[in-house]
Amino acid sequence: MPTKNIIVSGAAGNLGKAVVSQFLQQGWKVVGLVHHRSTTQEMHPKDYQEWEVDLLNANATTQTVQAIISQLGTIDAAVLTAGGFTMGTIATTSLLDIQQQLQLNFETAYNVAKPVFAQMQLQQSGTLFFIGSLAGMNTQNGNGVTAYSLSKSLLFQLANIIQAEAAGSAIKAHVVVPSIIDTPQNRAVMPDADFSQWETPLQIATVIAQYANGNCTDTNSIIIIRDRLLRQ
Repeated sequence: MPTKNIIVSGAAGNLGKAVVSQFLQQGWKVVGLVHHRSTTQEMHPKDYQEWEVDLLNANATTQTVQAIISQLGTIDAAVLTAGGFTMGTIATTSLLDIQQQLQLNFETAYNVAKPVFAQMQLQQSGTLFFIGSLAGMNTQNGNGVTAYSLSKSLLFQLANIIQAEAAGSAIKAHVVVPSIIDTPQNRAVMPDADFSQWETPLQIATVIAQYANGNCTDTNSIIIIRDRLLRQ
């Protein structure tokens, strides 16, 4: 059986690292997109390579993805974990705040998804995973996180457009929706929260891998992590 290939953006982040590790354990070849390399290539597992790219530079990102495709031949999946977060009500949120969140949460995903989707259209197969949020899925949950909520909401709309363009093929686009990701950074800013209600990067990565490997019969494009974990 041929080895499957996956691109992971934000591979140096908490969720990105967990996704990389999960897919390597399952025998995939993994390409991590990072802003800055933290280690030398020689220290990485043989089936993992890092590519340094500014995801806000559309041309550079397209060229990087095309170079990866030239090397690997096919892209079976892409998990787009790069993003950011900020607080703010409408009263305290500036247009600049919204623009910055759009860059971090939407543009970084779109710039990778566009060339990856083009390759998947040639293959007529592949799965894209965007990382959404409850505040983006239903912006009524966006009270206090206006810019973040608006930026994340676009990922759901993008996935819908991809599903429409890919109709009749084996291409899928999913939006993964955690509640709160259990990271040291989130614990630091919410020390009094009930961490048992959060999902770990490993739990999220495991669910993504189940879908990427075709082990889920759920055809819904939205993957709510808490619901998925409760069904296991």
